[in-house]
Amino acid sequence: MEAHKLVLIIDDEEPVREAVADILELEGVQSMAAANGFEGVALYQENRTNIDVVLLDLSMPGLSGEETLSELHKIDPNVQVVLSSGYSELDARHRFEQIGIAGFIQKPYDLDTFVAEIRRHLSR
Repeated sequence: MEAHKLVLIIDDEEPVREAVADILELEGVQSMAAANGFEGVALYQENRTNIDVVLLDLSMPGLSGEETLSELHKIDPNVQVVLSSGYSELDARHRFEQIGIAGFIQKPYDLDTFVAEIRRHLSR
């Protein structure tokens, strides 16, 4: 993919975080991970100048994906957030069209689709 790119993974499921990190590493992309929205917002606040894309799970306990997205936009209105969910893309895009998302990846991930979508956002 792109050299020296960084993706922040915010997902409450450890196997998902680990799998995504492994995929990104194989593609030559660095990642950092947060187990919930609170951690994700804190990591973004501390590292936002280095983070190129945020991969955000929509359904999480505590700070929901929607609330996390809102907090990320307060920090940086231009943050590149790719939502990740088992819900349909149409539903997700409709729910978040006012806040703004860069993209959407359907769970469970199809490897080729996942890599292509992340690559597309990293090239911006």
